[in-house]
Amino acid sequence: MAKFNNQAMDQNQALNQRGNNINTQAQIQKPTQSSVNVNEQIQQLAKSMANQMVREMQQAQILSRNGRTYTRFDLANDVISNQKEIVTGGIWSDGTAILRSVVTSSAQTATQREYYVDVLNSSSIDSQQTQFSVTYGHALGSGSDSSGQLNDSATRAIYGQYRQLLLAPTDSRFSFGEPGVDSDHIYVINFKRSLLKERLDPGNWELPLIGFTAGTATSKTASSGTVGTSVITLIDDSSTAAAKIGESGRVYNIVSGSINGGIYNSSAPVYWGLAYPDYGVLILNGNKLDVPVASAGRGFGSSTGSSVEAHNHITLFRSISGSALFSNPTTGDNFGFMARNSEKITSTHYFIRIKNAEYNFSNNPSYVTGSVGQLAEPTFNGDPKTFITTVGLYNDRQELLAVAKLSKPLLKSFQRESLIRVKLDY
Repeated sequence: MAKFNNQAMDQNQALNQRGNNINTQAQIQKPTQSSVNVNEQIQQLAKSMANQMVREMQQAQILSRNGRTYTRFDLANDVISNQKEIVTGGIWSDGTAILRSVVTSSAQTATQREYYVDVLNSSSIDSQQTQFSVTYGHALGSGSDSSGQLNDSATRAIYGQYRQLLLAPTDSRFSFGEPGVDSDHIYVINFKRSLLKERLDPGNWELPLIGFTAGTATSKTASSGTVGTSVITLIDDSSTAAAKIGESGRVYNIVSGSINGGIYNSSAPVYWGLAYPDYGVLILNGNKLDVPVASAGRGFGSSTGSSVEAHNHITLFRSISGSALFSNPTTGDNFGFMARNSEKITSTHYFIRIKNAEYNFSNNPSYVTGSVGQLAEPTFNGDPKTFITTVGLYNDRQELLAVAKLSKPLLKSFQRESLIRVKLDY
C-alpha cells in the first residue's frame, strides 16, 4: 500500500509539472495588446499604399489615353485571324454574270486568227475588253492549211497544247461521255485569266449554243452558215456528280441543262464535253457539235480537210453570239452566256476599341491656336471633340502597313465610345 501511495504521489507531481508547462507555454503564445495594434497599423498602412499605387496607375492610364497616338492590339481579344470564306461574283469585266453582246477582236493578226479568236464585250473601242477566247483543235492537224505539213498545222498545235495542259501524260485523246469515247477534234472556250480569279464556279455557268441550217466557217472573220432558230444550253454536272480529280484538278462533264432547271434527263444525260473549273477551260466534243443542235437542220459541220483553212472556231463564236437573238422561254429574256468566278478569301479582323477617354484631341494644326497651344474652338474647353476618319495599322517600328477609311466621319468625345472593325483580305 505504501508503494501504491508513493506511485500516486509521483503521478500527482508529474501532472502538476505538466500543468505548469502548459501554463508557461500559453503565457508565451498569448499576444499582448500592443502587438495586436502594431499588426493592425501595418495592415492599414499596406492597404493605404496599395490603394495609392492603384490610383496612380489609373491616373497614368487616363493621362496616357488622353494623349495617345498609338494603341497596341491585344492579340488574344482584338485580333481574329485566318478566317476563310468562298466568294463568288460575275465573271465578266463589268461584274455581271451574263454576257449577251459579243464581238471578235479586229486587232488580231491573220496569223493569230488561225489559232484562236478573242471575244470582246463591246464594239466600242473605249469600253471593249477581252472576255474569253475560242479555238479549235484537231489531233491530226485537219481543218487548217499548212501547205501539206500537217505536223505544223494550227489545229494540231492547239489540240496538243490542251492535251498537255489538261490530260495525263499517257492520254493522247480527249474522251467524252460515260463511258468515255475519244474524239480527234475539240472546240475550246478559254476564260480570260484576270476575270477568272481563282476558278470558274462549278454549277454557276450556262453556255447557250444555236445550230445552223447550212454552211460552215469559211473566212477569218465570218461564217457562211445560216443561224437556226433553236437554242440549247449547256452546264456541268456538279449538281449530281462528284468531280473527277485529274492532272489539271477537278473535271466535270458538260451536259444539256440550265442553271434554273438542272440537268435535262439526269438519269441519261447528253454529254457535250468536259469542264475544267480550276483552269477556266471548257472543252467541247467536236463530234457531238457536228450533229444537229436542237431542232436546227445541222450542227457545226466542222471542216476537217487537210489543206483548208476552215477557221472552225469562228463557227463556235457565231453559235454563242447568235443565241442572243432569241428569248429564253423560261425567263423571257434573251439568251446569254452566264458564268461566275470563285475564290477563297482569307481574312484577318482587327477590332479597334476606343474608350471614352481616348482620342478626344487632334494633332491637326487647326485644332489649336496661339503660341501656347490653346484650343481653337472655345466650346472644346473641358469637352473636346474629334471626328475619326481613318485608321492606320502599324508595325512595332511604327511603319504604316495599311489604311482603313471610314464611310463617314465618326464623332468622338468623353461621352462616346466606339468600336471599329477593320477587315484585311488576302
